Amino acid sequence: MKLQRTISTILLISGILPVFAQQTLSAKEAVALALENNFKVRIAEKQVEIADKNNNWMEAGMFPTITIGASLNNTIQDNTNNPFTFTPGIILSQGITPSLTANWNLFSGLSMFITKDRLELLEQQSNGNSLAVIETTVQDVLKAYYTAGLQKERMLLFSTLKDYSRKRMAYYELKEKYSKSSSLELLQFRNQYLTDSTNYLVQEISYQNAMRNLLLIMNNSADSIPVSFPELTDKLEISFPLVDFDKALEDMKSNNQNLKNQYISLELQKTATNYQRTFLYPTLSFQAGITPSYFWFREIKDDLLEAQTQTLQYYGNFNLRYNLFNNWKAKRSYDVAKIQEEIATLNTESIEQSLATTLRNVIELYKVRSKLVDISAENLNYASKAWDLAQKRFELGTLTSIELATFQNNYQNTLIQHYENQFNKMDTFLEIYKLTGKMGLSF
Repeated sequence: MKLQRTISTILLISGILPVFAQQTLSAKEAVALALENNFKVRIAEKQVEIADKNNNWMEAGMFPTITIGASLNNTIQDNTNNPFTFTPGIILSQGITPSLTANWNLFSGLSMFITKDRLELLEQQSNGNSLAVIETTVQDVLKAYYTAGLQKERMLLFSTLKDYSRKRMAYYELKEKYSKSSSLELLQFRNQYLTDSTNYLVQEISYQNAMRNLLLIMNNSADSIPVSFPELTDKLEISFPLVDFDKALEDMKSNNQNLKNQYISLELQKTATNYQRTFLYPTLSFQAGITPSYFWFREIKDDLLEAQTQTLQYYGNFNLRYNLFNNWKAKRSYDVAKIQEEIATLNTESIEQSLATTLRNVIELYKVRSKLVDISAENLNYASKAWDLAQKRFELGTLTSIELATFQNNYQNTLIQHYENQFNKMDTFLEIYKLTGKMGLSF
């Protein structure tokens, strides 16, 4: 399985350059590192190699099997008390019998072709399973990447608000020093600064945990996590295409990897049914070989009695076999295989309906979340303007510190909600992308 076709998919989502720098990290680079180091992906690759090696006509039994062997025979025969022998005394017999044998299954209900089809399907299944693992890994990495990006944006927000509170607190501490401000406003800004500092520290921990989780998925080792985190270059503001259900449903039926794997499983069950049917037919095999023999005889006590023989045997035999009666075991096995094929067909239809329903629900959710992003963006625009205007009015003295805190909290909550809406929309789009089978396509 070539990982490049999956990595190229990220170009559609991230739209970034492939150059990697140690201080920065893009979504595409994160996926590339994860696919290179992920143990499940590497195991799936090895399974593909095994299936590829097994998929050949030799494994299917097209060619004869040839064996070579040899036997060394040593026999001592005591004829001293046998009056009816022509070789009295103690006879030592030694011989070497090499052999070369070929066995060829000429006909067994076309099982050879059925086995080859099954090996082909098993290789396709291994490739499908490998691609399914890759798709899941890509989705997990992207979700972890943008989760870390979401936590970072929130951390930057709290950092900005903390700096603003700190400056206001320092300003009113200076004013109180010269008795030009009330202690209530100073207490208000001290409280706000401590609250913003707490929010920032808690959010910083959330960001660090999200980055560690991302790097852990990429490297599969806690020892490889660096002391300083790289800068994430891809933001949550992603331009998503419009999603049409009919087109998405068509793509899902053609490209969804889980569905394709189920189709392969159904075909495998059909080959299993055909294979069981081969036991209802006679089998014809051919066996050929050559067996030379070399023997030596001698009387142990009389060196004058000694002989040597040599023979050469060729043979070629046809073997026709038909099972007349075995308690209908072959017939029952064939009937059971047909029932299992019907079960596989029902499972395939069930998965198709389930995926279609899931796709429709996810697309509807995607549309709702897209509207929420638009609404929160407009709401954020108004909240930002209100926050800027509130700061100016506070500086003019027409707004109290408590009222200013209300505008600040509204701006903070609106921006956080906007980030959440952006992430949820991206998360839903990734799910649609996976359901339609585009996560592992090459462009």
